[in-house]
Amino acid sequence: MMQDPYAPLTVETLPQRLGDLPALRDRLGDAGTWQVREVGDGNLNLVFIVEGEAGGLVVKQALPYVRLVGESWPLPLRRSFFEYHALRRQDARDPGSVPEVIHFDEAQALIVMEYLDGHIILRRSLIEGNRHEGLGEFLGRFCARTLFRGSDLSMSAADRKADLALFAGNVELCDITEALVFTEPYFDAPLNRHTPALDPIVRDLRADAALKIEAQRLKAAFATRAETMLHGDLHTGSVMVQGDRARVIDPEFAMYGPMGFDVGMLMANFLMAHCAQPGHGDRADHQEWILSVVRAIWTNFTAEFTHLWRTERTGMLFPRTLFEDQSQAWAAESARERWLGQVWRDALGIAGLECHRRILGLAHNAEFERIADEGLRAACEAKALVLGRALLMGQGDIAGIEALLGLTRSISERDWL
Repeated sequence: MMQDPYAPLTVETLPQRLGDLPALRDRLGDAGTWQVREVGDGNLNLVFIVEGEAGGLVVKQALPYVRLVGESWPLPLRRSFFEYHALRRQDARDPGSVPEVIHFDEAQALIVMEYLDGHIILRRSLIEGNRHEGLGEFLGRFCARTLFRGSDLSMSAADRKADLALFAGNVELCDITEALVFTEPYFDAPLNRHTPALDPIVRDLRADAALKIEAQRLKAAFATRAETMLHGDLHTGSVMVQGDRARVIDPEFAMYGPMGFDVGMLMANFLMAHCAQPGHGDRADHQEWILSVVRAIWTNFTAEFTHLWRTERTGMLFPRTLFEDQSQAWAAESARERWLGQVWRDALGIAGLECHRRILGLAHNAEFERIADEGLRAACEAKALVLGRALLMGQGDIAGIEALLGLTRSISERDWL
């Protein structure tokens, strides 16, 4: 395939085009036995599950446009290149947290990876009311390990700068984030949509100059503070679960930015799931369990980050020669606390933006979309919009995880329409 011009795969053509690759034959058996189905339900790509007599694999191929919109929105195929390199780095920084990559074909923009048989998308599982033991712990540690180990706190300066240069090429997907997360929710952009009953809240948000200034301040931080390699699109649709097992998928939006971006985006999607639960039945217990996951994400992130700060701080920032080696470990601890304080404030702001863009922008969350009763859906979405504003404007005032959970409960108990 490397010598062939790019062409999208189909269920019918995949065995013929990939059947001679040793990496696939070793995992699947003879191509004549392969069963192929296309399961992509995301916004951008083709995704196939391929099963043979010896096992199964996933084949993910980029399309030259945004699948959600169509050919009127072109995208470069090289985004698969960045996803491949992000998966390799995430696996090295937190082994076993992402699917194993079996094969990569840059010309065909495809990645062949481990098939997580029996796993389902976490967002769907939350909608169904399922619980997963250890989920918050896993996600908090994943964030800490990948974000710390991809930064100047851990990497050599040369390696970190080489990675920064590599991922700086992911321009088009970075542009999507900069537009869809930070800007377009706050004006009547052509691809925006929202539940009509939200009109009064939407008008207030778009008229709020202070809120829009804060959104743009965070956009400036995202564009200029290249702290670490981000997953870039870390939400409950980017996690697969089976029982107490979980894996993180789909890092094609990988880029360099503030550590709080991944943490905030992830927590926001659980907070929105919390707000959406009344639309799926009497879910008070499940709502509280979802908040316990948010607590576990943050507490395990900070605990693992602290461990790595004390044991793997080998990069150019805050070197031990300035602190521990001069009997000033207390100063290093003070610096760690200040660093985590900035991550917390950034995460709160990003979480607020994520709550807004998932209700007002192009890409919506299934937790809300699957609520058939439009009035009930709007009531749930209104809670998340109000929470989003409180997070965005209260970054310096929400003093810790329990304060965040208390604020979420307080807002979700009221009717905002």
